[in-house]
Amino acid sequence: MAVNPIQIQKFLKGVDYPASKSDLLENAERQGADEDVRATLEQLPDEEYQTPADVSQALGKID
Repeated sequence: MAVNPIQIQKFLKGVDYPASKSDLLENAERQGADEDVRATLEQLPDEEYQTPADVSQALGKID
């Protein structure tokens, strides 16, 4: 994975959890996420994330 979870979390600042995958993508775009960050978030399972740690854990499972 080209983008690490810490880099991604900075684009998820201000997300109201629980949040869906689309909520995460929208927030990242508002925060100015680049194509690599958006592409990585697109690979997440389409589910509700309860906390930032849940997002990081899911990111860790992406090949």
